[in-house]
Amino acid sequence: MRILQIAPLWIPVPPVTYGGTELIIHWLTEELVKRGHEVTLLASGDSKTSATLIPVWPKSLWRAHLSIPHAVFSLLYEKLTQIQDGFDIIHDHCEFYTAPFSSFLKKPLVSTIHHPMYKELIILFKKFPKINYISISKNQGKSAPGVNFVKNIYHGLPIDRYPFNPHPQDYLLWLSKISPEKGPAEAIEVAKKSGERLIISGNILREYRDYFEYRLQPLIDGKQIQFVGAADFEKKIELFRNAKAFIYPARRPEPFGLVVVEAMACGTPVIAYKAGAMPELIKDGKTGFLAENQDEMVTALKKIDQINRIDCRRHVVRKFDLQKMVNKYEALYYKILKNTKKK
Repeated sequence: MRILQIAPLWIPVPPVTYGGTELIIHWLTEELVKRGHEVTLLASGDSKTSATLIPVWPKSLWRAHLSIPHAVFSLLYEKLTQIQDGFDIIHDHCEFYTAPFSSFLKKPLVSTIHHPMYKELIILFKKFPKINYISISKNQGKSAPGVNFVKNIYHGLPIDRYPFNPHPQDYLLWLSKISPEKGPAEAIEVAKKSGERLIISGNILREYRDYFEYRLQPLIDGKQIQFVGAADFEKKIELFRNAKAFIYPARRPEPFGLVVVEAMACGTPVIAYKAGAMPELIKDGKTGFLAENQDEMVTALKKIDQINRIDCRRHVVRKFDLQKMVNKYEALYYKILKNTKKK
């Protein structure tokens, strides 16, 4: 197949540090190339790929610091309308940016939704029922009745990139983008209540710098609570595999939560709030614990040694393997193309 992958322009593919969506796009694209498909990636110019790269802007928008970065998305769709005839199917990851332009596309469009289904997104997506939307968790799909979700496909990892560690060090880990909705302040409070050491790793975007400086930094003492900055892939893996538990008290209903699966792939159990996709990712009492509040997280930490780390690893191998994810996307592409020919 001739497949076009469209990546958001904020972060390069693959990401340098934070960027779960871009990491999934990277792995999907690389595997499709390995399988012999003719794959093109429409992304920022600082992306690296085995596919044919069509750069929309020289730098990813978080790096470029443009006055009006959203204007670059208009350039993306100008380019897309020019090149669309060269592909059999278009796989979009820009979601709400792309939806209004779908009326101008002649080729079948698959759109993986990487965000929670907020009210305004549901209203928008329902106006474009011809798009083949993909949910990344069953919870996400159920939260948006009326949206044309044609398939649920869980994210998958190249398991060999996540070395298993049966003997962790004595610290908890929180890792994500530094923002209130991801729950870093709550993670610190859980660590303080439980007397555990906590390492925090994440990007600080300009819009959340005040949150970090005034809400989080006063709680970081460099001993019990440590901030180690943003982590590239190698540093992230080291932090995951050596943590005795990953705590994730996210405030928003996560549509998936790639960091949760990454932690378990290394053998690290996860304690998270019982919301969004978390019950689909975590086997409560087997690969971690689901909690309703901070006190339940503290109680769960006392039982963390009951979790067999190899069970966390095996769970990811069974349910969240890269090959399984790509198999489903590949089969979906063929199915959509077959149905399109019949019309």
